[in-house]
Amino acid sequence: MASFSYLMGVLVLCVIIGYANAQLELNFYAKSCPKAEKIIKDFVEQQVPKAPNTAAAILRMHFHDCFVRGCDGSVLLNFTSTNGNQTEKLANPNLTVRGFSFIDAVKRLVEAECPEVVSCADIVALVARDAVVATGGPFWNVPTGRRDGTISNVSEANADIPAPTSNFTRLQQSFAKKGLDLNDLVLLSGAHTIGVSRCSSFTERLYNFTGVLGTQDPSLDSEYADNLKSRKCRSINDNTTIVEMDPGSFKTFDLSYFKLLLKRRGLFQSDAALTTRTSTKSFIEQLVDGPIKEFFDEFGKSMEKMGRVEVKTGSAGEIRKHCAFVNN
Repeated sequence: MASFSYLMGVLVLCVIIGYANAQLELNFYAKSCPKAEKIIKDFVEQQVPKAPNTAAAILRMHFHDCFVRGCDGSVLLNFTSTNGNQTEKLANPNLTVRGFSFIDAVKRLVEAECPEVVSCADIVALVARDAVVATGGPFWNVPTGRRDGTISNVSEANADIPAPTSNFTRLQQSFAKKGLDLNDLVLLSGAHTIGVSRCSSFTERLYNFTGVLGTQDPSLDSEYADNLKSRKCRSINDNTTIVEMDPGSFKTFDLSYFKLLLKRRGLFQSDAALTTRTSTKSFIEQLVDGPIKEFFDEFGKSMEKMGRVEVKTGSAGEIRKHCAFVNN
């Protein structure tokens, strides 16, 4: 009898664990909110052409979300009971993250159709994909079923999100910590083919590379550096000027970013770092020499892989009513 009770206890525990570790799946909301993904897609297709930079902004948001506590929408939180307003939003890498109002607008539409069913984490993942597609970029599968986290910590975001000043070792460690390999590092960095950055993310490469004012990163093409200093970031203190990450092609999802890396014209130190190892440089050359479809396909696979990082499913987390706040 005792052994039977023990076995039943183990069985119940396994069921509970299995439920908590339920996997993501395509069309997770097919029964609970069948119109959800179409509502999201339609809104994105209506709005993104009016503001093309939205795609890069939400893609970056999705990346920053997944690298801290997994893809759980914690980057969206304004306040939590555990640490007040010291949430991920206040971390240095997130001070320039945009698109929060866009996600809120999508959430309102979905909530009107199916209250408290679709997670904010899933909305971010779906909007990121649909916005990239709306700009002519690649499509990838987005399995859903993520739950929203209830913890958001500024110090964790500062520690876990790779900075644009990262060297190769730091990048490799950050990605490996999330189960992502060097190919994923290269492919996901390819998102820099669209979007813009503020000068503050890279001016030290131009003016203070060694910690001595006036020194410049020797790995940066000198002509490109001169152009940046004379026409864009005229001072190391410039925190407002916007610069294209993929000059001349920043609205188009293409291979231009990788071509610039091979010319030593990557904007960030983290971009330049990708060409400092034979394995990643060879992979970049392979992408540049191949058809655009190869990049699109491989980028999509890495995005789907990133979208599964440390997700909360089953009974873990919650489905937030408002993306900026945990439920009462």
